[in-house]
Amino acid sequence: MAEHDCDYLIVGAGLAGAAAIEGIRERDRDGSITMIGAENHLPYHRPPLSKKLWFGKTEVKDLFVHDQAFYDQNGVSFFRGRRVVSLDATCTARDSRGQSYRFKKLLLATGGAPQALPIPGGKTGGVCYFRFLDDYQRIRRQAEEGRSAVIIGGGFIGSEMAAALRINKLNVTMIYPATHLCDRVLPEDLGLAMEKNYQDRGIRILKGQTPASFERKGSAFVVRTSSGAQIESDLLIVGVGIKPAVELAEGAGLSTDNGIIVNEYLQSSHPSIYAAGDNARFPYPALGQQARVEHWDNALNQGKHAGRNMAGAHEAYTYMPYFFSDLFEFGYEAVGEVSSKMEIVADWQKQYETGVIYYLRNNKIRGVMMCNVWDKVDAARQLILRGAGAAERLA
Repeated sequence: MAEHDCDYLIVGAGLAGAAAIEGIRERDRDGSITMIGAENHLPYHRPPLSKKLWFGKTEVKDLFVHDQAFYDQNGVSFFRGRRVVSLDATCTARDSRGQSYRFKKLLLATGGAPQALPIPGGKTGGVCYFRFLDDYQRIRRQAEEGRSAVIIGGGFIGSEMAAALRINKLNVTMIYPATHLCDRVLPEDLGLAMEKNYQDRGIRILKGQTPASFERKGSAFVVRTSSGAQIESDLLIVGVGIKPAVELAEGAGLSTDNGIIVNEYLQSSHPSIYAAGDNARFPYPALGQQARVEHWDNALNQGKHAGRNMAGAHEAYTYMPYFFSDLFEFGYEAVGEVSSKMEIVADWQKQYETGVIYYLRNNKIRGVMMCNVWDKVDAARQLILRGAGAAERLA
């Protein structure tokens, strides 16, 4: 097939890729832009897939970052439903249909793929490794009142989907290996309180267990666990994290380590190739460490920043992304380094409902989680940036 030439090639049609177009056009109104995406949809916001769409607070039509007119008006050649399968040193990419693309600057904004469970039946047809809009639409069609669902995983996706399905009156069972819900970020006492809230709402929890096998039984699924339990359900949803999409980068000889390694300008080890979003491992100056952040706010801001730098801005990425979750009436926003393994100080106005949790290392605040406390993200960033001590609090 004929070769397609462009100034800017964006591989990955998610939020980071869409934001990169905005960044490019802030600096370069005329350079040619090509975007290639594996999905057949326009770029969309992912958080509502396990949150607002289930609560009746938004509709699918409201998910899209921009309408088609945005891409047309910005001169974007947009190829959907195809994957880039190779990159080479001549600044050429090739897709799954045999088309080749020569570029001057490239952004890898391919995100990540759900981790499949390496167990018997782990790839059984109908098992939903929940991540994409197509997944939401399929599960939404199947999520009828009174049906049953098994959720594998007690982290972000698992806890949000369990709440969403229970609100829609499904019978929900959660299975996860941890000692409490959302154990990576929530302190144990809060995680146990959240767990009790889930149980009080009728969600069955099998914790400290892992799935041993999946099996289809007619239209139903059978899950067997490490403890020998056997659960049958109409729906089976797995949310156990993602793997960053680094295959293209590795094939092109770029440096990778739990993501595509980029510098402060979001350039990879090849100066013409950038990465942004879930697949980028970048310097996080506020924390003095390398990080890979799988959250909406980072994809939005990092994608736009990468686009500006591709168009010549040469600006260091110093932004501190935040993240958020909604678990029934318990909502939170968090910023910085947030790990249940850190020293934790909780300042509750109403225990386990409203308050602020501080995450510390060496007596310094490194992360802040605001539980049903709103409009404090910027103030929390300032605490972290100035190395606030353990005694300091949000105003």
